[in-house]
Amino acid sequence: MPMYQNGEVDPAVKALEARQDEIMRKLYELKAAVEGLAKTVTTPDADLDLTVSSSLSSQSSTSAVFKSTTDLDALLGKDLGALRDIVINANPEQPPLTLLVLHSLLSQRYRVLSTIHTHSSVTSVAPQLLSCLGPRHADSHIRHMFQLGFTLIWKKVPKLEMKFSVRNMCPIEGEANVARFLFKLLAPYPSDPALATLVDSWVDTAFFQLAEGSSKERAAVLRALNSALGRGHWLAGAEFSLADVACYCCVMQTGSASSAPANVQRWIKSCENLGHFSPAKLLLQ
Repeated sequence: MPMYQNGEVDPAVKALEARQDEIMRKLYELKAAVEGLAKTVTTPDADLDLTVSSSLSSQSSTSAVFKSTTDLDALLGKDLGALRDIVINANPEQPPLTLLVLHSLLSQRYRVLSTIHTHSSVTSVAPQLLSCLGPRHADSHIRHMFQLGFTLIWKKVPKLEMKFSVRNMCPIEGEANVARFLFKLLAPYPSDPALATLVDSWVDTAFFQLAEGSSKERAAVLRALNSALGRGHWLAGAEFSLADVACYCCVMQTGSASSAPANVQRWIKSCENLGHFSPAKLLLQ
């Protein structure tokens, strides 16, 4: 690098370096913007007709909820300059409460660019569904500032589906399966196979027996929940897990909370005290 005799850098060189840095910054922004446009053009949902909101998300620790957390780059691989886009198609007649809770948790773990769209297959959407991911972020147009893109599309689909910007990845179908994927971005599944199986068992019970089961099945699940919560604070071991998220949302969505036994009532309050269930509760009001 050219210098004067007193050791100072030539001003012309410094100006050239500054200009080069500015060019690189603009190229970086352009790359991020092109990545966003590519997502919109290549997805089968390119006929989006309304962008409603982009949520305010902050990067803060979720250590109060999880003792161990995951690193996004370690989990998905480092991808400089490209926003990892989570795109979810959901039927407004069946709002995915678990995904709203997980979105809240993700927004505290990562910088999340959250947007809501209404697909042309849907004639009308309730106002609360159009704002369920929170208020618009002032910097939502600068994609490279964010680590994750969380796009919720209200669309007339028979089953919830998620598409992710990882190459060669097939869509994930079903709220339970999407919830499993998203939760793994927050914290690893238990290393103990028995405990991991217990988590999955409660998730399946929530969606297949609580959400879709008969009144007798729901009553049986509430008894099982009460029994399990009599032995511990959470459903699967000593830590809050996806089992708690799924069962809470399905209990609330089916209107079973008011008739739930004592241990379940206590657990519902414990979940709500964490503060991440507010988006789900707002949709139930």
